[in-house]
Amino acid sequence: MRLPGLIDPHVHVREPGATHKEDWATATAAALAGGFTAILAMPNTQPPVTTVEVLEKTLALARQKARCDYAQHLGGTGRFGAREAALAPRVAGLKLYLSRTFGPLWLARTEVWHGPFHLWPRETPLVVHAERVTLAAALFFARLYDRPIHVAHVAYREEILLIRGAKERGWPVTCEVTPHHLFLSQEDVPRIGEGRAEVRPSLGTAQDREALWQNLEVIDVFATDHAPHTLTEKDGLQPPPGYPGLETALPLFLTAVREGRLSMEDVVRRMHHRVRALWRLPQQPETWVEVAPEASWEIPEQGWHTRANWTPFAGWRVYGRVRRVVLRGKEVYRDGQVLAPPGYGRSLRG
Repeated sequence: MRLPGLIDPHVHVREPGATHKEDWATATAAALAGGFTAILAMPNTQPPVTTVEVLEKTLALARQKARCDYAQHLGGTGRFGAREAALAPRVAGLKLYLSRTFGPLWLARTEVWHGPFHLWPRETPLVVHAERVTLAAALFFARLYDRPIHVAHVAYREEILLIRGAKERGWPVTCEVTPHHLFLSQEDVPRIGEGRAEVRPSLGTAQDREALWQNLEVIDVFATDHAPHTLTEKDGLQPPPGYPGLETALPLFLTAVREGRLSMEDVVRRMHHRVRALWRLPQQPETWVEVAPEASWEIPEQGWHTRANWTPFAGWRVYGRVRRVVLRGKEVYRDGQVLAPPGYGRSLRG
């Protein structure tokens, strides 16, 4: 079966600054192995991508190392102004961390939200990390400034119901959900382990997870929130939040198709067509993914292309394997082997 090249709008590449976890070469190798021919990178690197200087450094690294196509998000700060807004044509979008998260980009005071909500161009996505009550505040700001927002990694029943209500009233809000929030819950923490189960947003209850499935029509996009950390870090005293996800997302969703919880059209729409439309991405000519939807296999603990080399889904029986990936007419992945060299990927923002 052939699918269009998948696009993941929420990937933490970790470069610059934390290449012991991941870099552009390994993240994009994992992407191709998972059937993704393009990724959109998040800005909470070390240093964060909040200035033209760091953006240029990051894009230079991507040009040198990326094996699939890419674009980079800009991060919002409390000093956001016209200079930062002028970078919009060069980036995937603007990411605002409005809820407490790992790293220095948390915008804890609503008084500093006005700049990015007002100045960021409407035609370029404004992505918010906003949980629970903070999501209600973000929706208010979007209404106040009459501008679209995209809500990252919706995790809880109260959030999906807020977004449903906003959409029913015609507010221009879109959202994404991750595989781990759709397939895992707090009941899985003992199996995964306390440290390894740390993630932001935290895993919800079984009722939260079921609410996401019950409101599937509200969800615009599936995004992995691929957030690699080493097992040494995850098993340490202060485990950082996040899971690798690029290589397990498609098999999980294909298994859901087999079980009748999704259709293949649902998967393609949320992992290709809708992402491309929301981020206004160019077409990738002669690009496709060959999958074996009936192939059954057990997700291993290790042996991945991501440098993190672990997964919270280890031991799960899934259906669907990526056999081949063709990007711009060139075979870049076949049966476990990444064939694209570093630097083959192209920027989706020119």
